[in-house]
Amino acid sequence: MPNLLLMDHDGAIDDLLSQLLVLTMPDVTLIGVTVTPADCYIEPALESTYKLLQLMDRTDIAIGRGDYYGINAFPNEWRARPEIINALPLLINLPPSPDPYAYPSAPDLIIDKLSGAADAVTILMTGPCSNLVLALEKAPELKSKVAEIVWMAGAFRTPGNVQTFQHDGTAEWNVFWDPISSQKLLSWELPLTLIPLDVTNHVPVTKSFLSRLATQIDHRLSNLTGQLWALTIDTIPSYHYTYFMWDILATSYLALPGQFTTEVVRANVSTRPPNAGQTYLDESGYRLTIATGVNTTVFYEYLLAQFKR
Repeated sequence: MPNLLLMDHDGAIDDLLSQLLVLTMPDVTLIGVTVTPADCYIEPALESTYKLLQLMDRTDIAIGRGDYYGINAFPNEWRARPEIINALPLLINLPPSPDPYAYPSAPDLIIDKLSGAADAVTILMTGPCSNLVLALEKAPELKSKVAEIVWMAGAFRTPGNVQTFQHDGTAEWNVFWDPISSQKLLSWELPLTLIPLDVTNHVPVTKSFLSRLATQIDHRLSNLTGQLWALTIDTIPSYHYTYFMWDILATSYLALPGQFTTEVVRANVSTRPPNAGQTYLDESGYRLTIATGVNTTVFYEYLLAQFKR
C-alpha cells in the first residue's frame, strides 16, 4: 500500500469518483491533486475537485491547475459533465470554491510536492500524463522521488476506444490526447504500471451494481457515488459505447494489487496518424508493467464497502 500519493485527473465523472475512493483509503496520504483540462472544462472541474475535498473535510490538500491543452481534444459533450456534478444536491450548497485562476500550475505543484516529500511518492494518473511529463522535464532530478506511477492508459491486446476522424481505432483516449508526452513517459522507464482497456473492459458500470449501491443510500458517499454513476447510464445500453470503471479500477490497484494479474512487457507509443496514441507491444520498446486481469468480484465488493464508510 502506498503512503504518500499525488493524484492527477482530468475532471470526468470517473476521475471524481476515483478522487473520492482515494480519500476513503486509510493508508494513503494524498498530498496533492492536479487537474488536466482533457475530459473536462478546467474551471468547473477544479470546482468539483475542491467540493469533494470539502465534503471529505480535506481542503488542506493542495490543488494544481493544468494549463496545457494536449493535441487531440476530447469531445465537448463529455467535457461538460462537471457542470452537472457541481449542481448535485450534496455539492451545490457547499461554501464557494476558490478562484479557479488562483491555483498554482499543475507542473509546479507536482515539483513542489515531490521536492518536499520525505519519502518517495506514488503517482496516480486517471487522465493524460502531460502534467507529470511537464514537471519532470522541468525538474528531471525528481524522477528519483517517484516510487511508482499507476496510470489508467493504453490498449494492448484489445481495440482502443478512440473513434474519430483520421484514426484507425487502436488508441485509448488518455494516451491519444497527448501521444508525444505519453511516448516520453514510457521512454524514461520509471516504475510504471498501466491499467489498460484490456482489464478495464471487465468492469462495466451495470445496473445490478448500481442497484446494490442504492441499498446503501443512507450513507453519504454511497448516495453521492450512486448519483454520479447514474449520470453515466445514458450510455448503457448502447450499440457502440459502454461506460466502464476505467479510472476507479486503476485507483483500486493502490489498495488491491494482489487482486490484479500483471505482466512486465516492452512497449511503445505511436505519435502519428492514423494510429496516434496506440500503445503496442514492441520487443525493442520500453520496459513497463501492464495489468491483464482483475478479480472483478473482489473489486465490486471493495467499492461497496469503501463507499459505506
